[in-house]
Amino acid sequence: MEKVLNFLREYQDLYGNNLFVDRERIESIAGEFPDLPGEPNTKPSKPVAKVREKKMTKPADSPLWNFKRKIENCKNCALGNTRTKFVFGSGSEHADIMFIGEAPGAEEDRTGIPFVGRAGKLLDRLLAQIQLKRDDIFIANILKCRPPNNRDPLPDEVAQCIPYLHRQIELIQPKVIVALGRIAAQNLLRSTASLKQMRGRLWQYRGVDMIVTYHPAAILRNAGLLTVATEDFKFIRETYREILKRQN
Repeated sequence: MEKVLNFLREYQDLYGNNLFVDRERIESIAGEFPDLPGEPNTKPSKPVAKVREKKMTKPADSPLWNFKRKIENCKNCALGNTRTKFVFGSGSEHADIMFIGEAPGAEEDRTGIPFVGRAGKLLDRLLAQIQLKRDDIFIANILKCRPPNNRDPLPDEVAQCIPYLHRQIELIQPKVIVALGRIAAQNLLRSTASLKQMRGRLWQYRGVDMIVTYHPAAILRNAGLLTVATEDFKFIRETYREILKRQN
């Protein structure tokens, strides 16, 4: 029952008091998730991903963070004149799993950190379900600057900015890419398919296996997508494990 109470506390924190479900439904939802961090677990599981065993470089010596310094004053499109902060991305430069969204929002523009606020908290929770933390992965966006009023990225903005993402992928060398949301997936795959059509299968992006799932902000708008997104994250976990098996 402690698991259920923890679930409700997190749900209230994310969504407020807008939804009431009966005990049977609560327990069925809670049963979809493993114990949250800090709870006793009778079957300890190994993390799904670990930072690759490499000598960690200092920021001054890191190719990835040197690249950040090289591009963070970019003014190749009009967004460079309206942004507050350039949002390069965050996480491990040796991450095996890389998450990609469409563009920074208001909080990201203010802090310079991708996926913060309520959407970031929900992403952290989904990561925890597959024994991942922010430090295990890398998170970036196609655009590094916030479009005004959070509008969709324009084609010329994507064209100017996506080479930066390509270079990040080259430097990080992830084994799995996860596209967060329809706009990100459509731009990466150059597709007009719906997210429902794109999720649940493997794609290839620049030679890397890619999975498509819902953007955390979409889940906050429609809580019914939480169960679907949880299944997608299980798919991420299983895909990564299969890749490791093939490479060992």
